[in-house]
Amino acid sequence: MSNNNKTYKHVSYLWDDAKAAELARDEVALLIYRSNLLGADLRLTNYGGGNTSCKAIAADPLTGQPVEVMWIKGSGGDIGTLKKSGLAALYVDRLRSLKNVYKGLAFEDEMVELFNHCIYDLNSKAPSIDTPLHGFLPFKHIDHLHPDAAIAIAAAKDGKRITQELFKGTIGWVDWQRPGFDLGLQLKACLDNNPNIRGIMLGSHGLFTWGDTAYESYINTLEVIEKCAEFLEQNYGKKAPVFGGAKLQSLPETERKKQAIALAPILRGFCSSNTKMIGHFTDDPRALEFINSNDLERLAPMGTSCPDHFLRTKISPLVLDLAPNADLTDVDSIKAKLLPAFEGYRQLYTDYYNACKHVNSPAIRDSNPVVILYPGVGMFTFAKDKQTARVASEFYINAINVMKGAEAISEYTSLPRQEAFDIEYWLLEEAKLQRMPKPKALSGRIALVTGSAGGIGKAIAKKFAEEGAVVLLNDMNADRLAGAVEEFKKLFGNDAVTSAVLDVTKMDDIQQAIDTAILNFGGVDLVVNNAGLSISKSIADHTEKDWDLLYDVLVKGQFFTTQAVVEVMKKQAIGGDFINIVSKNALVSGPNNAGYGSAKAAQLHLSHLNAAELGADNIRVNIVNPDAVISDSNIWAGGWAEGRAKAYGITVEELPAFYAKRTLLNQTILPIDIANACFALTGGLLNKSTGNVLNVDGGVAAAFVR
Repeated sequence: MSNNNKTYKHVSYLWDDAKAAELARDEVALLIYRSNLLGADLRLTNYGGGNTSCKAIAADPLTGQPVEVMWIKGSGGDIGTLKKSGLAALYVDRLRSLKNVYKGLAFEDEMVELFNHCIYDLNSKAPSIDTPLHGFLPFKHIDHLHPDAAIAIAAAKDGKRITQELFKGTIGWVDWQRPGFDLGLQLKACLDNNPNIRGIMLGSHGLFTWGDTAYESYINTLEVIEKCAEFLEQNYGKKAPVFGGAKLQSLPETERKKQAIALAPILRGFCSSNTKMIGHFTDDPRALEFINSNDLERLAPMGTSCPDHFLRTKISPLVLDLAPNADLTDVDSIKAKLLPAFEGYRQLYTDYYNACKHVNSPAIRDSNPVVILYPGVGMFTFAKDKQTARVASEFYINAINVMKGAEAISEYTSLPRQEAFDIEYWLLEEAKLQRMPKPKALSGRIALVTGSAGGIGKAIAKKFAEEGAVVLLNDMNADRLAGAVEEFKKLFGNDAVTSAVLDVTKMDDIQQAIDTAILNFGGVDLVVNNAGLSISKSIADHTEKDWDLLYDVLVKGQFFTTQAVVEVMKKQAIGGDFINIVSKNALVSGPNNAGYGSAKAAQLHLSHLNAAELGADNIRVNIVNPDAVISDSNIWAGGWAEGRAKAYGITVEELPAFYAKRTLLNQTILPIDIANACFALTGGLLNKSTGNVLNVDGGVAAAFVR
């Protein structure tokens, strides 16, 4: 580490001299290094928020002459994970010359297109709206962050005076204005009028700091934020209790989780009235301090201040009027109680849109809340995917921290509604949303595939994740499950997967797995009953233990998993899918197969019975009948392969070829073939199909459904 001896209490000092020395001749590499360090500490900035830049001399690709180039985080990036491919690079002189064609605030958006005429590196990421904020300042390295401690001062009623007194004139102030070209000019004017300042506070928005080297900028940023945070800490509880003191106490942790599990599917159903949403729950102490407070009723409706906050959390949260220990077992009663609250929120949001919209504003977006606060229990957030829901939760905690700090030193002020709307429905923001990839077929779906740590189950879960679903991986074998989870996280990210040890013969395991899915994602709406085993014996050799095991896993396991998930699906009231992995053996009578074949037949008919009963709730039940899936399958362990080979009078080694040759298509069946069939049933093209049997067996005439 560096020999900077200052001890920081409120920020993390992560600079490593040895690492920085390796990058010493590359200012852009140092920019990326500094950015990643700053982004690693969520107290300094939030995910995707803020911006960092450096100016360096480079050779002009046309003339070979040295020119000054500004490298800056591109549009939509995150400094914590920033790489060179995420940077925009612009000629500094060209960027600054744009002021000669700038026609004023009414023409702000036109300037963004002109940034393209300033591009130095043609492989650049698209420049963000913050580009001129960095471009007009002369410093080599600049950090623009959204630290809670600084925004608390920036969002305080008399934040300008507090900034002046706290930093004794060494930090400038620029009043709130939407980011853009004019704000860049204002930052330059602030510096020109105060040439000795070390940074600038943006009203209600964030902080600018800088340095002549990457390290100087890093240290300057840490020191300013540390000073802000220390000032806030000295004032917490000094003027009055934090958030006016506690109005109620939280339930114990286990009870909070129990209430969250009971309520989350109901909330998810309400929030999914337009698009299926994924949920996130937290009972973080910082959130509970606010949610349980006397000031909640006053502060929550005010909304957030920093644009990055409300872009992800909507203008304000929905606060539930439910006692912490409310009886949530009567689902119809709870829904009836909550429905007016959701209808009221949707109307509030619609009124906000109608009051603030312009002639050319984009159409109104989903009017459901993103943030839902349950006093005594915690905070739920719902969004189009898990990462967005989790980040919304983090951002609202940022907003809580800002309100806490501002109230401690002054009074919290939020952005005026019109200013907030002009950010939320900014045409440039809409253009950014339109550039995002279209949702995948299973986006917003929560999948539970039993026995998904290997073989067919793993292939199905992987296919679902590839198509946008979040998945709960499970298996009886904890080690096997851990390996699958690690693989999925590498492939799809931490947010896409959670896990539970699950033996489908144990009701407690089933319920715990479902509870895990609810706590992590908000519910369940896509279930594949895949867990299974096979025993191939003659009638004479079958034991009662064999028989009970087959029926417990295949039939009871399917039924009780279905029964438990149906309760969740009915709470959500947004439909759902069950796919039951049965077998060709449900339809074909073969030798040495009395127990397994009859259990599979029971699974098949049980599926039809469930389809008949659940259709009224828009819950579909379909069947996939595989045959001879040998690759990576547990089915071939435990003597099944030997039993089938004996039944057919061949060797185990001859089985794959034997199975392929007896099919009409002469094809070997692989786990991915079963996964593709499951996706075909759930990917959107067959939404009006239920009770169907889809054979994936290469064509076995004896197994034709008739």
